[in-house]
Amino acid sequence: MRTNQTALLVAPAFLPTISRDKNREPLLTEWVGVAIAIVSSLLGGTAAAITRYLAAGSDPVTLAILRWGIGFLCVLPAAILLRAKWPERRDWLAVAALGFAFFGVFFVLYNIALSYTTAARASLALATLPLSTMVVGAVLRVEALTVRKTVGVGIAVLGVAAALASGLASAPPGAWRGELIMLAAVLCMAFYNVLSRPFIRRSSALGFLAVGMGTGAAALIAVGVATGSIAVLQNFTTPQWIAGIYLGVGGGAAAFILWVLALERASPTRVANTMTVNPIAAGLLATQLVGEPITANLVLGLIAVFAGIWIATSEKA
Repeated sequence: MRTNQTALLVAPAFLPTISRDKNREPLLTEWVGVAIAIVSSLLGGTAAAITRYLAAGSDPVTLAILRWGIGFLCVLPAAILLRAKWPERRDWLAVAALGFAFFGVFFVLYNIALSYTTAARASLALATLPLSTMVVGAVLRVEALTVRKTVGVGIAVLGVAAALASGLASAPPGAWRGELIMLAAVLCMAFYNVLSRPFIRRSSALGFLAVGMGTGAAALIAVGVATGSIAVLQNFTTPQWIAGIYLGVGGGAAAFILWVLALERASPTRVANTMTVNPIAAGLLATQLVGEPITANLVLGLIAVFAGIWIATSEKA
């Protein structure tokens, strides 16, 4: 596998070890991908809490514009400066379609879901991504199911459920709508995870991300201008702009540079399995921003989450 300059910036400590031992290369590469994906999922969890914080004063399309407009302004210069390899001409349409489906459709649904329910509950629904990715990968014959992967994913998802179960009774009215919308959005991300890997390998993680994110951001901006929803940004206060900039830089550019780097190295199911740490990060930050409660179950759930990740990723590819 070609190692690009972006990967050297993200995980330099791992790469020499991988290159010295060819017999262990596949498994170590998978572990590097999983480690990168965990950091990405943690950033994504904090982005859920930020989105929940901003949802009261904005709308789903405007929040997506903020996240991916700023994110693209960070990703594009990085791709150019690092001389990332762009998708081949024959792949442009497919990469653009994946970008529109993910950075456009998925995140509009994601933001709608967070307007109905809490960050923790929405992230709980999002944490079913490993199951969806595993099923989609099997249906498309991209990745075979194994008993160990299934057990690991199941433990991780159950860990999330246990971590957040105590908060279900205090959910806001109509929260079930948010969870159903998030489950629909999860299918978009599952297909993105499974279908992205060959395009990333033929180009580069950063080049693939820049084209897809740019397509999604352009479509969102067009919708925002046509509907007038983008005008909401004129009324943002300083704290809202600070949160919005973090949403674009941390929850947008950084999180998804890391995500596609993880998909380049590890299998779709193993990468998706790290999404189970997302609600933990979301719940912790949402406690500070919007007063969502945390219980002792969160700690127990966190232990189960990492146990599940270890089980699913410790099997030889």
